[in-house]
Amino acid sequence: MKNFLLILIIFSLPVLAQENMITVIGDQLFGRVENGESVREVQGNVVLTQGNVRITCNRAIQYLARNNAHLIGNVIITQDTLTILTDEGYYFGNEKRAYSDRGVRLDDKKVILTAGTGEYLFTPQQANFIRNVKLTDTLSVLTSEKLTYFRHIDKAIAVQGVNITDTSGNIISADSLINLRKEGITYAFFNVKVRNLKDNSLILGDHLEDYREKNYSKVDVKPLFIQIDSVKDEPDTLEVTGKGDKRPDSLLRVDTLMIKSLMMESFRGDTANVFIAKDSVRILRGDFASNNDLTTYYKDKETLITNRLSDSSGVPVIWSGNSQMTGDSITIVLQDRRINKVYVDRNAFLISKSDINPARYDQLTGKRVIMNFRDNALVKTEVFGNVLGIYYMYEDDEQNGLMKASSREAVINFEDKKVSQVNLYGDPNSEYHPENVVTGNEKSYTLPGFTIYNNRPVTEIFFPKKMKRLF
Repeated sequence: MKNFLLILIIFSLPVLAQENMITVIGDQLFGRVENGESVREVQGNVVLTQGNVRITCNRAIQYLARNNAHLIGNVIITQDTLTILTDEGYYFGNEKRAYSDRGVRLDDKKVILTAGTGEYLFTPQQANFIRNVKLTDTLSVLTSEKLTYFRHIDKAIAVQGVNITDTSGNIISADSLINLRKEGITYAFFNVKVRNLKDNSLILGDHLEDYREKNYSKVDVKPLFIQIDSVKDEPDTLEVTGKGDKRPDSLLRVDTLMIKSLMMESFRGDTANVFIAKDSVRILRGDFASNNDLTTYYKDKETLITNRLSDSSGVPVIWSGNSQMTGDSITIVLQDRRINKVYVDRNAFLISKSDINPARYDQLTGKRVIMNFRDNALVKTEVFGNVLGIYYMYEDDEQNGLMKASSREAVINFEDKKVSQVNLYGDPNSEYHPENVVTGNEKSYTLPGFTIYNNRPVTEIFFPKKMKRLF
């Protein structure tokens, strides 16, 4: 019995070796010896096979001992649903590996992969491509300088100059990227940029996770959100010819919304497009700025909501021009990219610095405040619940004391950034303090909870100097 098994193994070895050998057929065959190695050259309608791998080309040079072949002219390599095209390349039979540096195209009915140089390993079903790599499927186009594609698990790893563009208008670029096509998941690392062409927004960071099926993505390392908007100001008169001819036109103003935090999330959908910034949030847009713990930005509704995460965390702070607003929750409603309304809920406190005397602050507190804007200027403020106020009086820009007031509700109208009318409703009470009493004693005229926050965000905290010049 042992002798029979030994004989079976001995006679099987040539058969196994034969199955591993490349077989070549064609119209013409020439044999020769090069450097002591047997070489077979085949020309015309060349067909090479090894197992289920089939190769056709115009001409092939087969190195018998090495079990390799040099493939020349119209090279087509197939295996099941896989097709590889190139003008010239090599096939290594012992490794079951194809290689070309003359431009290569891979098509496996799921993706199309092209590059200047590429190799494909048939046993692990792995493609390693370099130089001007491009991977295309029905949902996205990925480009890079180096890419490894694992066919059996639909996974691509790309490095150096990575860009991926999807059908929804998002462009992701990074130093390196992992794309799990079957799961619809993308991970990007270092110098990450996510650009949305529809709303002209850009998210920067060093680590991104994008889940296509869930319409969700997050950046959790050094995230920065930027949205550039062009806004037309009111018609103006522009000189055209230099000869006195003038025509009305609209001036174009560029506004940039910048948000910085420790974590950013984006939820995309047909009915909502929501952006969330968490932890140490900093916001800046023109003379509007904010510090808070949590910001939710509803892009489609042009609504931005800031909240405090807990009673022990700091209150959201918003600055607009010379005004500072605090409250447990602040909602900013935009209209045509301009501030239209601001809602301050719970523990609302508004402070406005005087243009005439920076030591004087108008103050207003209540349970809820609604601020109404027109052309980015505050025109009316409505206050509800336990209203307390201090506002300084002026007559022809001359200081004229202050008024302290209280009521259940109040409506304050503004003209040219100054209080023009105050109406108190429900148990109104007011008292006037003349200028001679107020002068030099401004610090004693403050409401409970009065705090000036000096950490207003500025452009420099969003961009290093080099990046600032870029934008």
